[in-house]
Amino acid sequence: MDNYRITRRQQLSEFSKEQLIDMLEDAAKNWLAHDGLWFLACEGRLGMQEAIELDRQAWERFTVIEAKRIMARHGIPPGSGLEGLKKALAYRLYSHLNIQEIVDETDYSFIFRMNDCRVQSARARNGRPDFPCKIVGLVEYAKFAETIDPRIQAECICCPPDAHPGEYYCSWKFSLR
Repeated sequence: MDNYRITRRQQLSEFSKEQLIDMLEDAAKNWLAHDGLWFLACEGRLGMQEAIELDRQAWERFTVIEAKRIMARHGIPPGSGLEGLKKALAYRLYSHLNIQEIVDETDYSFIFRMNDCRVQSARARNGRPDFPCKIVGLVEYAKFAETIDPRIQAECICCPPDAHPGEYYCSWKFSLR
């Protein structure tokens, strides 16, 4: 009997562009579902505060890995400033699930907003309060931006548990030092 072996690239090349886009969205949803289930398991065993601290530690490392892979895949050179960061933010996994916007503020800064967050929207639909993700976001956004360009500083404008307007859940200012 002959062995039949097909590579991942050969297999993926058989799908249409639309199917590949759908698969990417499914992969992002699966990643987010696993992240949420992992968090709930930690919270159930260790309590909310310890689960948030573990989540913060994981994001501190993951966000750097994600940024480096995005840079390599999309030709974003290190030290590419705010334009490099804008491009990289559009390729993050959750950008396939959430609605986000970038508002230029000055030549040396922009505002990034998460207008619709899949996690927060699901909690709202279930009548639950916002997830207090600010502690995680502080390291996530700072480390992601610094990986793109160490001159970029991230500043939280608002993020749950902070109050926020109805148009967005969190907002971050990125400035080039």
